[in-house]
Amino acid sequence: MLRRLAALVGAVTLLALTGCAGTVHLEPAPDANDPLCAEVTVRLPDAVADQDRRWTDAQSTGAFGDPTAVLIACGVAVPGPTSELQCITLEGIDWLVDDSQAPGMRMTTYGRDPAVQVFVDTERVSANAALSDPSLVSAVRLIPAERSCTAPDQLPEDLQG
Repeated sequence: MLRRLAALVGAVTLLALTGCAGTVHLEPAPDANDPLCAEVTVRLPDAVADQDRRWTDAQSTGAFGDPTAVLIACGVAVPGPTSELQCITLEGIDWLVDDSQAPGMRMTTYGRDPAVQVFVDTERVSANAALSDPSLVSAVRLIPAERSCTAPDQLPEDLQG
């Protein structure tokens, strides 16, 4: 009887310690219920750029790090062509880069519907490392590219984190 009680106390303690990070509250994107977003979300890795995955409370999202360093949302508005944002290509995926919230960077897939958005705190994680994560790349590639950047750039060194 004492062994069972000790095992139960140990299990409860372990659960309490592993649950310290808590659930990340996010809002689902407008098209989060797109079936392709479900395909992307179930293939998100356990870690991105050495940041462990955390639970989120919104459909088609992912969060990594404690505190959170990388946020992912599928089903965001599909961006049209723009000359205001830099377009980069990493691992065969075109991304529009918005660094207006530096050191946070918001990258949105270009030419894919639904669109995927990745927000990276570049003080903690390299944007290049996050967008080049093999599991993240293979998940995003499930959404077919319908258009591409006309003159993609490489991510500038000062924004790579």
